Amino acid sequence: MSTYTNRLAKETSPYLLQHAHNPVDWYPWGEEALAKAKSEQKPILVSIGYAACHWCHVMEKESFEDVATAELMNELFVNIKIDREERPDLDHIYMDAVQAMSGSGGWPLNVFLTPETKPFFGGTYFPPVRAFNRSSWKEVLSGVAEAYRERRTEVEEQADQLTNHLIQANGFGLQAGGIVSFSVDAAKETYQNLMKNADKVNGGFGKAPKFPQTFSIRFLLHHFYYTDNQDALTQACLSLDKMIYGGIYDQIGGGFARYSTDDEWLAPHFEKMLYDNALILDALCEAYQATGNELYKKIIRQTAAFMEREWLSPEGGFYSALDADSEGEEGKFYVWSKEEVKQVLGEDADLFCEFFDISERGNWEHKNILRINVPIQPFALLKGRKVEEVNAILERGAVLLMNQRSTRVRPQLDDKILLSWNALAVGSYCRMFAALGDEVFLERAVKTMEFLLNQFRAGHMFCHTYKNGEARQPAFLDDYAYLIQSLILLQEVSSDAGYLQTARELTELVIREFGEEETGFFFYTHANQQDVILRKKEIYDGAVPS
Repeated sequence: MSTYTNRLAKETSPYLLQHAHNPVDWYPWGEEALAKAKSEQKPILVSIGYAACHWCHVMEKESFEDVATAELMNELFVNIKIDREERPDLDHIYMDAVQAMSGSGGWPLNVFLTPETKPFFGGTYFPPVRAFNRSSWKEVLSGVAEAYRERRTEVEEQADQLTNHLIQANGFGLQAGGIVSFSVDAAKETYQNLMKNADKVNGGFGKAPKFPQTFSIRFLLHHFYYTDNQDALTQACLSLDKMIYGGIYDQIGGGFARYSTDDEWLAPHFEKMLYDNALILDALCEAYQATGNELYKKIIRQTAAFMEREWLSPEGGFYSALDADSEGEEGKFYVWSKEEVKQVLGEDADLFCEFFDISERGNWEHKNILRINVPIQPFALLKGRKVEEVNAILERGAVLLMNQRSTRVRPQLDDKILLSWNALAVGSYCRMFAALGDEVFLERAVKTMEFLLNQFRAGHMFCHTYKNGEARQPAFLDDYAYLIQSLILLQEVSSDAGYLQTARELTELVIREFGEEETGFFFYTHANQQDVILRKKEIYDGAVPS
């Protein structure tokens, strides 16, 4: 058993536990590793990823499981593994550093630090041999170690400069000349800029890879509500419709994958995240309220059913994610050959396959991802059959394929429970109740909120992550922000003023522990956070709201 395995026996992160068998002498982020780097004057390698990350698995298999590579890493560096979802504060800092150095970022994120934890070099995925115009991982390791050994003063100066750059970039607002109010003109400009980037054919915004961008969709829905601009509504609904009909939506089991690798929403990156599904539900609820489209009501219910089936814990919280891979292959759990479908569905197979774009040659890597090219009403018309008849065949086929799929090796579950993502889910359930009126949605919102308020408390503060009956890691700004938001939403739909009082108390705590009084901005980490080189201020939406 390796020393890393012994260290990680106490960890709860599924991502860190995935690396327990590596020959790399991994440490979790903490005093032991940082003290070792200082005492031995070794550079630190920080490798950041998450349990559902496909390319994290690839690099692990190619490099971190290779004994010769591991020996090189162990000899030259103090190696630290970080779950980006447990320590988003560290991920934000070192992602900014890599983006400043290279102009791009992503996961796995591999960053080299001085013993004082200042970054001086980094990147994302590195192949085991030189490829894709990238140096091999071994070349990077040797080159970085040589630079640190032979030109240490230069490396430390570079680390200081980069750290100062990060600090200066974080210093906005200090010379601000007062608060600028949001205006109608700013809203119009935002709308115009969004529409310039909008895909008017396939929905969404920009080119592949395509993310749902639910903040943009909801902005368009709100813009329509206040201005009656039909183009805004059309683009918002086109985006939702194309995602619903595409492979990014699981046509068999419900739920949305993280993003699409193509412009048409066909081939997803198959991992599924709690926050994505919560945020898409918010957009679907508002789209249903704006249009009354029954399709949105159907997808809302299917997505909620998916979340509860796959992620709802016995205690009432939601787990974090489902992996992209199973049996070491991306998407294997979700794709089909036409022959498999015919064996399961029998005489219904031909119509089912035609509707969901299933062919002998396949639509993705010789297999088929289920998607809808023609919606059910025009499809039934083309086939000369009643919509109800076609719908019955499709629903029956989906149940049969779901049963068959359940016999496959399942993608790994990331079973940590995060305060921030669960608060987003509570907000979604409040919106679902407001939009559809189903009491079960309100009941779920109440039960999950009770779980969060009871299990994540640590004195007067809250924790960020929970697993195996234990809450860990001081909560971050977004944990509190989303929790406050969901408490306000829950008060609105339940009329229980107690939620509003709790929201007020938490807001006062946030102002006290996270606020920067002279600027009015808020730090991402609380006032007593000691193990970061700077307290970042986040002002841009990323995968989750700023």
